[in-house]
Amino acid sequence: MSAPVVITAALTGVLATRDQCPAIPYTPVEIAEEAKRAADAGAAIVHIHARNPEGGPEWRVETFAEILSEVRSRTDVIVNFSTGAIGIPVEERVAHIRELRPEIGALNMGSMNYAIYSEKKKAFYHDHVFANPFKDIQFFLEAMNGAGVRPELECFDTGHIANTAPLIDMGVLRAPYQFSLIMGVLGGIPGTTRHLANQVETLPEGSLWQVIGVGLKQWALAAAAITMGGNVRVGLEDNFYVEEGRMAKSNADLVEKAARLARDLGRDVASVDKARRILCLDAPGAAGAREQAR
Repeated sequence: MSAPVVITAALTGVLATRDQCPAIPYTPVEIAEEAKRAADAGAAIVHIHARNPEGGPEWRVETFAEILSEVRSRTDVIVNFSTGAIGIPVEERVAHIRELRPEIGALNMGSMNYAIYSEKKKAFYHDHVFANPFKDIQFFLEAMNGAGVRPELECFDTGHIANTAPLIDMGVLRAPYQFSLIMGVLGGIPGTTRHLANQVETLPEGSLWQVIGVGLKQWALAAAAITMGGNVRVGLEDNFYVEEGRMAKSNADLVEKAARLARDLGRDVASVDKARRILCLDAPGAAGAREQAR
C-alpha cells in the first residue's frame, strides 16, 4: 500500500491579489488563520510568503517571526518559508531562514523566464527573468544546512532537476532529497501527466516529491501524482478554483478537495506527525540545535 499523501497548502504567494481572489491573506494573523483552516482540512505543511498589509511582498525577519508565532499559536502544522524573489539580495532572502529555522525552506533550483500571458488581451504580465545561478543556490543550501532546515527543491523544468547533480557531488545537497515539481508556469515545463511522468523518472533515486500544478491543471496533476505515489501541493498561491467557475473561499476548500481526491483514489491523507516521519523531518528546532552542536 502506498504511503499516505502529504498535502501542502501554499497560502498566499506574492503575485495574487484580493482583486483577483478575495480570500488571499496578507497580514500575519490572516495567514495564520488560513494555516489553521488548511491544517484542519488535511494539510500537513503550509508554504508561506510574507506580505505587507497592502499585499506586496515583505522580507523583514520581524514579519516572518510574527507569522511563525501566529501559526504556532494555532496549529502544529509543518512550516515551509519561501526564499524566492526577484531583485532582492540573497542575504535578505535567507535571513528569516537562518534566524527562525522553519522545518522547510523552499529553494529555487534554476533560472527561467517567468511570465503570465493573457490570450484575451494579447499581452504579457509579470514578465521577468527569474535568476537563480549556482552560486546563489549554493549560498542558500549552505545557509539552510547551517540552520538545520530542509531545502525543498523547487523545479520548474527538467534542467532544474539536473542542477542538483553537482550540488550532490559537492556534498552541499544532502539526502533525503525533497522535490517540488512545478508545472504549468509560462517559461517552465507544461502541466501535463506525460511531462510529470518524465519529471519523476529523472529524479535522483529515493527522492521525495510533490507536484504543484498552476491553475485548474492542478487537479489533473494532483490525481496523477496521487496514483504515482507522490505528494501534492494546492492553495491560493497556485490556483483559485475548486472547479471551473467556482472560486475557493479559503485555502481549506482546495485542501478539502485534494484530501477527498486522495481518499477516492485509495490513499490516506498524512497527519502532521505522519508527514514528519514520511519526510524524515525533525520536530521544530531539533535539527538546528543538532547542527549548532557539531
